[in-house]
Amino acid sequence: MRVFVTGASGWIGSAVVDELLDGGHEVSGLARSAASAGKLEAKGVRVRRGDLDDLDGIRAGADEADAVIHLANKHDFANPAVSNAAERGAVQTIGEALSGSGRPFLLASGIAGFAQGRPLTEADASPYHGPDSPRGGAENLALEFADRGVHPVSLRFSPTVHGLRDHGFIAALAAIARQKGVSGYPGDGTNRWAAVHVTDAARMVRLGLEKAPAGARLHAVAEEGVPTREIAEAIGRAFDLPVAAVPADDVPGHFGWIGTFFAMDLVATSTATQELLGWTPAGPTLVEDLAAGAYSAAS
Repeated sequence: MRVFVTGASGWIGSAVVDELLDGGHEVSGLARSAASAGKLEAKGVRVRRGDLDDLDGIRAGADEADAVIHLANKHDFANPAVSNAAERGAVQTIGEALSGSGRPFLLASGIAGFAQGRPLTEADASPYHGPDSPRGGAENLALEFADRGVHPVSLRFSPTVHGLRDHGFIAALAAIARQKGVSGYPGDGTNRWAAVHVTDAARMVRLGLEKAPAGARLHAVAEEGVPTREIAEAIGRAFDLPVAAVPADDVPGHFGWIGTFFAMDLVATSTATQELLGWTPAGPTLVEDLAAGAYSAAS
């Protein structure tokens, strides 16, 4: 298939592009900068320059493709309304471009805030609707395009998609620990984060493109939930730092913007995804990655 990928040069996007190429697909990718474009071209990817605000370019990329995988996000945590609006605009544009064609439309989503007190499953619908909701209600918006002749699939990624050169949440926590001189965890450290290695996540995306039915919700989850205390202890060992609890009232000041996320219980299963796709995560665990120096090397 000819697959158009937004966020093609990003952390997850780069791994997905490699997986798609290895699977025999042709890839075109959206790239904001010359450096990103150069990296994609070196892989044999056809580059379309632009960003999430370039809706005409996104529409053109979708028009030319047999399938679209939307992974880009502004991740503006200081002003989430900006990210939400851009996400909704891109999803609306792609959905309209694919309407009536039956072509696959896979989009990145997450697991935050869906279920309380139990692991999130693929059967759980997102409660987020409308432009003012997290991610601009993009998952539900995309799935609604099934009624307009699109083949939508939601890709719900773990809060940490880890591995060498990851610059996401775990890298941010490691940087905070080094700056503070202590690897902290919120409260008693029993809240948990689901996790998956980036190569496993990329393989799930390819299998989702090839196998998932319209309307499917897929979970890129290898570990259902790693306690935040274990994460902090692994960071402490990796950087030879002491480990300490951070009282709930001190979490925002100690961790900054990431404190809200680190204090959440973000747990999910992937049993249905594994059975549907024949996907079995095989990469290292989060703690194994930290022990192997993945984040020490990246820093």
